[in-house]
Amino acid sequence: MRIIDKINQGRQFISLEFFPPKDKNEWPAFFAVAERLSRLEPLFASVTYGAGGSSKGETLEIVSRLKNEYGMETMAHLTCIGSYRGDLQQFLDNLALAGVNNVLALRGDLPVDAPPEFSACRTLLHACDLASFIRETHPRMGIGVAGYPETHPEAVDPETDLKYLKLKLNSGGDFAITQLFFENSHYFEFVKRARAIGIDKPIIPGIIPVVSLKVIRRIVSLCGAALPPAYLAQLEEADRSGGPAAVQRLGVAYAKRQAQELLAAGVPGVHIYTLNRDEAVLDLVEGLLPS
Repeated sequence: MRIIDKINQGRQFISLEFFPPKDKNEWPAFFAVAERLSRLEPLFASVTYGAGGSSKGETLEIVSRLKNEYGMETMAHLTCIGSYRGDLQQFLDNLALAGVNNVLALRGDLPVDAPPEFSACRTLLHACDLASFIRETHPRMGIGVAGYPETHPEAVDPETDLKYLKLKLNSGGDFAITQLFFENSHYFEFVKRARAIGIDKPIIPGIIPVVSLKVIRRIVSLCGAALPPAYLAQLEEADRSGGPAAVQRLGVAYAKRQAQELLAAGVPGVHIYTLNRDEAVLDLVEGLLPS
């Protein structure tokens, strides 16, 4: 089933994002986490892969198993940078054969030290190109795209970045999921500006429970999101006084307050970047939605 059709049913939801473990020896532990989180009955689960499609095969296998063994509607991340049309076509065909009906269309990041010729398919350079390609070749496939409340790190300015979001949605995207953020005002303002330029499709906020100072510092350095100074100071104090467990407790409580405020404001649902951590997500989601 396409995710947009489930969203359009109107009931608020949570959704989850997983990433494939780098080592297949870690797969049993990963699927144990997925099994526990499947009990939350997320509207869907998305699965990432590495830069340049480095774990595309693992993503295909994982989304298939999450759907067919754990009953979760799944969405595979798909990037176009450095990819040939034939490879993308094959991946989409394989998804369809596995019963996976949704893709998150992304440009993707160049691997470090990639040569100029890495972007092999010159007609698929941007996420809007990929969304259009998917819509043309697999018209029944559901398509999500990414939005950036604090502006994409490579964008010229917020206005131009927002115009690209509109282009991605007009090129075939059904809905947008935002990059993570820590101040809900960023999301509310982002949606307000999006509506003002004619974007009327769902924009799902993405939030993350901080489980480690080291991990979150690395994540925000890559994605361009800002940790509010007061929140960072609280996390650092928690780390000094109580260590990693205290950081996670604070991070989960903060993310839960974010989610509660967003849901109370009427967002379609909340997309949770799980970091493959079941305990943190279970604590975050407890009592969030009506039973």
